Amino acid sequence: MAFERITEKESNYRHLDKMTITELLTNINKEDAIVPGAIAKEIPQIEALVHSIVDKMLMGGRLFYIGAGTSGRLGIVDASECPPTYGVPYGLVVGIIAGGYKAITEAVEFAEDDTEQGWKDLQAHQVNNKDVVIGIAASGTTPYVISALEKCREHNIVTGSICCNYNAPISQAADYPIEVVVGPEFVTGSTRMKSGTAQKLVLNMISTSVMIQLGRVEDNKMVNMQLSNDKLVDRGVKMLMEKLGLQEYETAKELLLHQGTVKKAIESFRS
Repeated sequence: MAFERITEKESNYRHLDKMTITELLTNINKEDAIVPGAIAKEIPQIEALVHSIVDKMLMGGRLFYIGAGTSGRLGIVDASECPPTYGVPYGLVVGIIAGGYKAITEAVEFAEDDTEQGWKDLQAHQVNNKDVVIGIAASGTTPYVISALEKCREHNIVTGSICCNYNAPISQAADYPIEVVVGPEFVTGSTRMKSGTAQKLVLNMISTSVMIQLGRVEDNKMVNMQLSNDKLVDRGVKMLMEKLGLQEYETAKELLLHQGTVKKAIESFRS
């Protein structure tokens, strides 16, 4: 199958500027509804990648996301949420964006076109063959990301990719390519919309599945979450009360704060 930039194709809608707000919202929502079905087709590929990540992490490896623009930002968001949600150390899941931290909030001109910096950015974290690197690029053509994955392959580092075009160049550079093709964007070429949503959902699936497989969730609860605000402390206290049959809120809270996590509090109570 020849490569086609579906992400850049003309929108299926015309005269957006003439639509009412209701029409705009309805049509955007209609397009967004396409995303889950497109992801469902890629579950076997996602599953294979998750298996590989879990295997590597059990051997002491890490997970890296690398991307540019919206794709890079989505990777950073997912990586940054793993420690507070699952109690894993910072640095186990790492997000890297073309242009560095400035690019998280501002566009850095031509950063995505650099064919050497992606590998340099990974080397700054001492990436090695225990790790897994996932390249994220809606178009599947971002030089910064593709060249980084190619370098990883040269160094026997397992790679995955997430894009929104069939047979994309990035897929050729990845051991586990994921192609979630959601069609043309509502605003032509605005891949922060459906493509971004698709990438975000796939990242959610990957990191959540990995953390559950690593034992960071019990039943359906985040028993290793960091107690970083009152909402999470309250959630943790209620988990303990339910799990241990405690009647007194303050007793459960004291136990939780003393042990630091729900999991440790349960183990301490039962020992």
